[in-house]
Amino acid sequence: MTKSIAFTEYGSADVLHAQDIDVPEPAPGQVRIAVRAAGVNPLDCKIRSGLAKDAFPVEFPHVPGLEGAGVVDALGEGVTGFTLGEPVFGPTATGSYAELALGDAAKLTLKPDTLGWEQAAALPVAAETSHRALGLLGVRSGETLLVHAASGGVGHIAVQLAVARGVKVIGTASERNHEFLRSLGAVPVLYGDGLVERVRAVAPDGVDAAFDLSGQSEAIAASVELTGGKDRVVTIANPVAAAEYGVQFSSGGGPGAYLGVEAATEALALYAAGKLTVRIHRTYPLAEAAQAHRESEAGHVTGKIVLTV
Repeated sequence: MTKSIAFTEYGSADVLHAQDIDVPEPAPGQVRIAVRAAGVNPLDCKIRSGLAKDAFPVEFPHVPGLEGAGVVDALGEGVTGFTLGEPVFGPTATGSYAELALGDAAKLTLKPDTLGWEQAAALPVAAETSHRALGLLGVRSGETLLVHAASGGVGHIAVQLAVARGVKVIGTASERNHEFLRSLGAVPVLYGDGLVERVRAVAPDGVDAAFDLSGQSEAIAASVELTGGKDRVVTIANPVAAAEYGVQFSSGGGPGAYLGVEAATEALALYAAGKLTVRIHRTYPLAEAAQAHRESEAGHVTGKIVLTV
């Protein structure tokens, strides 16, 4: 048996509890990872609460966690390119809120020694989502991109990938995160009433594309107004509002759609060049996963919340 955090019913963060589970055995093409750190994502909370049960149904007991970093502990049949004891990071096929988790070898990336466990665990979802969205939006050097919720776990990575591509980035955030966004090369603006006017004040030549991570209908409506159309607006947070306003919703699902290794390669190159900061908002020990979820749901997170195992 191995230790994990699980839930046996949908509900608040209080349903999360410690639970021993069977040691997972890697299937062909999989790697077992001795987890050192696991990323906490807003989707984890939506799955736990039941808000996402139609799109992401689970069987109870369910171990949450979409991404992690750790050491290769066992290799499934046919796996090449990895050896026991190597540090890796990436998405997990079983919940990463555990001492041991499985990952598809084709989706994992070797972790460089210069990248900490917490930073590595914070990268897979953020890098893949950002890389995918920038590709869907087709942003090019010299263009202007509006990013909503720019200081969050995904947002601050998206800002830096776009800046590295020569894009002018305007990021919405609470005022306390404005200096952080400036340090990443973005122009910060306050979200809420008057957003359109504030963005136009700092982008007199207009906005070419918009990436929404807030899920707020008002932000999506403002994005359509500011870009002058629906074609170059993408949200990853609100499929209902996406349909209402006619913009694209991207969840990253579907066969052949995973761009995580390509995204990780881009992110690691920028990190090695000193052009990427992976901001950790706070770390919690695995046993305090419930508190990590409460903080994630409270919002106004700067960077990523991570569990250490």
